Amino acid sequence: MDNQTFKKRLKGVRKALSALKADCLILTKPANATYLTGFTGHDSWAIVLPKLVMLVTDSRYTEQAADQCRFCRIIERTDSMAQAVADLLKKQRAVKLAAIEQTTSIAAFEGLKKHIACRLNSAIDIVESIRRTKDNEEVHAIRAAGEIAGRVFSKLRTTVRRGMTENELAGFVDFEIRKLGGQSCFETIVAFGADSSRPHHQPGAKKLKKNDAVLVDFGVRYQGYCCDVTRCFSMGTKNRFFERVYAAVEQAQAAALDVIKAGVEIKKVDMAAREVIKKHKLPLYGHGTGHGLGLEVHELPVVSNNIKGRLQAGDVITIEPAVYVPGRLGVRIEDDILVTDDGYVLLTAEV
Repeated sequence: MDNQTFKKRLKGVRKALSALKADCLILTKPANATYLTGFTGHDSWAIVLPKLVMLVTDSRYTEQAADQCRFCRIIERTDSMAQAVADLLKKQRAVKLAAIEQTTSIAAFEGLKKHIACRLNSAIDIVESIRRTKDNEEVHAIRAAGEIAGRVFSKLRTTVRRGMTENELAGFVDFEIRKLGGQSCFETIVAFGADSSRPHHQPGAKKLKKNDAVLVDFGVRYQGYCCDVTRCFSMGTKNRFFERVYAAVEQAQAAALDVIKAGVEIKKVDMAAREVIKKHKLPLYGHGTGHGLGLEVHELPVVSNNIKGRLQAGDVITIEPAVYVPGRLGVRIEDDILVTDDGYVLLTAEV
């Protein structure tokens, strides 16, 4: 992260803090701390003040923090996190009201409240709202993650064989991601046959049989940023029911993509996909049609029919309609796209 990026992100956070009449923001969510400091370690909090950003960490991470956080003051704590942050804020006499992320655990919140001298309020989605709009560097990282995913899937298609277990294929995916310089950003889903009707199936010892449907859902993290893709195919001879369902889901995804551009109501994207599934007289999926992507695999905005708001240029989202027929099969097609003023850019074109 260069100096200008750092300053721009901080400017947005401080503007939001000013609207809340808060004097500082305490970040306990790792992705938010990463976004504002560049630090990618764990067990660390960031404190945003009007003229300063501090990263509070411990001896395990001080060397890493010194390398990654060029624009922050690094504080090595020797006490509990709550005590260390409380002690730091006591020295900041201008801090009368501190805001802390609402996602903070109750234990951490109560621990801090016990030691802190100023007032403490929770704040919702301050950093997440700023993270929603991706800059060119972020989009480049997500696209690169998608390119790794494409290479992994191409190799998977030449490797998958009858008799493989779901666990074996999932392990293959994870290993190939590592070989290509990425990391898995969630537990890889591999489902054979009827298992594919379970949206978050956990791979097991089930073996791939002739004519089974195969569903693979995996994510790649590259330079801190995530892609998220799902692909389905059928082994052996053509399965007419699978082909019918796949065609419906493919058309549903295309319908959703057709309405995407900045300013469009989010629920219209979701509704466009569902209308196609309805026309094919197939079961509607229970999850949303998509979600934001970035430092986390699930970010703002959520793409669902009960979400208010509109798409914005710079949103990076998944589009993942599906059909699940319990006991038979499931088909989900998931791609990642960048929303633009007049449409979208596909970030997983090669997957």
